[in-house]
Amino acid sequence: MNYLTAVLPLLTAVLLDCMIGDPHSMPHPIRLIGRMISYLEAFVRRHMSRHLRAGGIFLALTVLFIAASVPLCILLVCYRIASLLGAVVEGIMCYYLIAPRCLRDESMKVYRAIADGDVEGARKAVSMIVGRDTANLDENGIVRAAVETVAENTSDGVTAPLMYMSVGGAVLGFFYKAANTMDSMIGYKNEKYADIGRFAAKLDDVLNYVPSRLTALAMIACAPFFRLDGNGAYRIWKRDRRKHASPNSAQTESACAGALGVRLAGDAYYFGELHKKEYIGDPIRDIENKDIRRANWLMYGSSAVIFVFAIIVRALLIGGVLC
Repeated sequence: MNYLTAVLPLLTAVLLDCMIGDPHSMPHPIRLIGRMISYLEAFVRRHMSRHLRAGGIFLALTVLFIAASVPLCILLVCYRIASLLGAVVEGIMCYYLIAPRCLRDESMKVYRAIADGDVEGARKAVSMIVGRDTANLDENGIVRAAVETVAENTSDGVTAPLMYMSVGGAVLGFFYKAANTMDSMIGYKNEKYADIGRFAAKLDDVLNYVPSRLTALAMIACAPFFRLDGNGAYRIWKRDRRKHASPNSAQTESACAGALGVRLAGDAYYFGELHKKEYIGDPIRDIENKDIRRANWLMYGSSAVIFVFAIIVRALLIGGVLC
């Protein structure tokens, strides 16, 4: 029973995501964290405008403390009442921290719009899941953006939270998601965010260093099971995994590009400003709409590999302690 209690939160999280997906109509703790980040950003800009870098550290540490301490206090009470109650509540918390079904559903909206010949609809759909400017993307650019975001967010949105939850449960999971959310909101290197978001961006780089690499290896391992190019995935990953300003983003993008046999990345516009980027992968063939579906296969396959790994780690670390 102790081992079951240890792994129940992860099992509950994955089962709920498969059955329900992201609960858009319910209060969402990640959205609350996002609001807290926005409020503290405004506070720092108003009261610490001459010390934005220090203000960014204050912002990040405050968000991390609250994001981790709230679930910790709730779980301490629940586990004190009954271990099974604590495990169930923790499982519901963990459910909010992973989003494989949401990633698939949102990317497949792009796929279906392209399949229906609705390029403008596809452009609108992809704008909901990428940070770049999408107004001038052609059909190939839209598909490429969707494939890239599935590849990158396989780590950020699925496997990295699973890894952190395997070690520290929902508390460490919320700590990671708070850091990741800050990076997505203020971790830009432009003039507006270079100082206030510097600490958050660096922290996210550190936290994702190991998960992004393990996820890339999982993609490589599972590629042949989906009739994709495992050898190509490994070759491109070895060659192109550092072709990004972030030390982590190109890890999964390069493995995905190699598995699909397409070229990803390249120049992109963010907030109207052109960002020069190296290409990732070889253009063995032109990218096509079906590559969005194939990228989702890789996302689910690699997530399954990491999930099994996380269950084993959780059982050994937490189950052993409970026993």
